[in-house]
Amino acid sequence: MSASLERLARAAGTIAERAAAAILEVYESDFAVSQKDDRSPLTAADLAAHRLIVAALAELTPELPVLSEESADVPWSERSRWSRYWLVDPLDGTREFVKRNGEFTVNIALIDAHRPVLGVVQKPVGGELAVAWDGGDAWLADSAGAKPRRIGTRRRATPLTVAGSRSHGSEHEAHLLARLGPCAKLPLGSSLKFLRIAAAEADLYLRLGPTSEWDTAAGQCVLEQAGGAVFDFDGQPLRYNTRDSLLNPDFFAVGEREADWSALLARP
Repeated sequence: MSASLERLARAAGTIAERAAAAILEVYESDFAVSQKDDRSPLTAADLAAHRLIVAALAELTPELPVLSEESADVPWSERSRWSRYWLVDPLDGTREFVKRNGEFTVNIALIDAHRPVLGVVQKPVGGELAVAWDGGDAWLADSAGAKPRRIGTRRRATPLTVAGSRSHGSEHEAHLLARLGPCAKLPLGSSLKFLRIAAAEADLYLRLGPTSEWDTAAGQCVLEQAGGAVFDFDGQPLRYNTRDSLLNPDFFAVGEREADWSALLARP
């Protein structure tokens, strides 16, 4: 299975790079912004990347369904029967895209038995590409055309470096982080937070508040294959397609999975 996953992972990486090229065409233009039903921004880039990725994955693995943020209205009665499927965020970090700060990504994951067993995270601006698959480690190319290198997490540092959202945060989050002692903050958009932990540049990403399953699956796979973990506040790994809702519980992502994170798990 590992050889098959490697083949699919490399193919998904190529698909993500093609989607990134389509996104950059819009990014470098005078694009328009509309609103989704949840009032989050939507651009032509989201839709162009979605169409390209869904078509390419359907050609690559016609037997597997694809769930994308831009086509997520699959009824639970159908989705509950899926054991293996693609989970896609064609443009993670649309707010960062609109702000033109470059911190947005293309996320492609393969879910098998509720676990992300393949993950691709591509940063269109600069060309950074992370690819991981179950049993195959995590690999990162730092820029377009660069040779991928194997990446791994680090032991929990003192002080902690905490990767956090540029667009989200709360007093509750600050309270939990205060339990861990002094922290250096690393503000980032999209799933880049998972990549920085996977590449031993940060220790923790704490997320309170709504995220969707397509926001986390690819980054979780990269982080897990690099030696880290993503836990909910019951201390369990994030799992996918287990219920009607596609929203994740609150979670935290860590580089050293065996470290003592009990201060977070003791959340009131």
